[in-house]
Amino acid sequence: MKARYLWVIAAAITLFACSQPEPQLYVHISGTTMGTTFNIKFPEQSEIDVNNLEDQINSRLIKINKLMSTYDPESELSRFNQHRFTSPFSLSDETVLVIKEALRLGELSNGFLDVTVGPLVNLWGFGPTKRPEKVPTDAMLKEVSEYVGLDKIQLSGNQLRKSHALLYVDLSTIAKGYGVDELAKLLEKAGINDYLVEIGGEMRIKGTKYDNQPWLIAIEKPVTNERAIQKLVSIGDNAIATSGDYRNFFEEEGVRYSHLINPKTGKPIEHNTVSVAVVHESSMVADGLATTFNVMQFDDAFKLAQDNELAVLFIIKEEEEFKEVMTSAFKHKVDTH
Repeated sequence: MKARYLWVIAAAITLFACSQPEPQLYVHISGTTMGTTFNIKFPEQSEIDVNNLEDQINSRLIKINKLMSTYDPESELSRFNQHRFTSPFSLSDETVLVIKEALRLGELSNGFLDVTVGPLVNLWGFGPTKRPEKVPTDAMLKEVSEYVGLDKIQLSGNQLRKSHALLYVDLSTIAKGYGVDELAKLLEKAGINDYLVEIGGEMRIKGTKYDNQPWLIAIEKPVTNERAIQKLVSIGDNAIATSGDYRNFFEEEGVRYSHLINPKTGKPIEHNTVSVAVVHESSMVADGLATTFNVMQFDDAFKLAQDNELAVLFIIKEEEEFKEVMTSAFKHKVDTH
């Protein structure tokens, strides 16, 4: 379900304490979903029926996949994409909710978050198909761009209409975050108010660890040859998501091509923002914004984040050094260690 080009990269956020498991103190539920893995951790509570909770978690994830997966040809979203007509297509309330948020973030970012960009991603070889034999030509990009763009879809109630029969919607830039939010709701409904939920690197935290200490999150250093920590943070009762282009790319004739595609040009990004971390109360919003800000040029992204009081950490590469730039909201909302 998550972007075929985003979910394959290694998680950019990891739980700092994961290397020291304490099974007698924590319940740990894990598995696979959305083409990646999920982990849930919370202090042990005798009144919680863990087996029942795990069944609910798995059922919820299966349902989300059945609605929004682009890997499952029978999912609701896949059926919309296979609907090669411009007539309206009926969608569930849940899928509509996620599409509405994708459209809102697309409008907020002036189109830099574009859930119709999948065909261009595939053309560059970062989708389910293999890497192309050669770099796409301008003519190929122009042809595919004819059916890419948020202006080519219209949502009215639960009816989604495409203006071009080949238009393709991929909600992967926010659906993983949506899944995190939904699992958090399940935990809170079960009476769990101290937890960590993670799907493929996107996390949501609430409360504290068993010892009343805050959960510490490690933001990964954006390098390809090692796993190292760039910064340790505690984020309170919030979600955190990152996006980076430092693990999923290919090189041809000395040119590096990122998996992050600029919907304005149809080509991989070419700037020095190498990683973005967003902290927000909603994991779905954080997920979408992290990708958005990573695709945008830094100056424009930073201004947009500042103007909207969003908590964002940008990591910029200057020659061989990494520079951290934080928005005012990030400095206010996040404790660094």
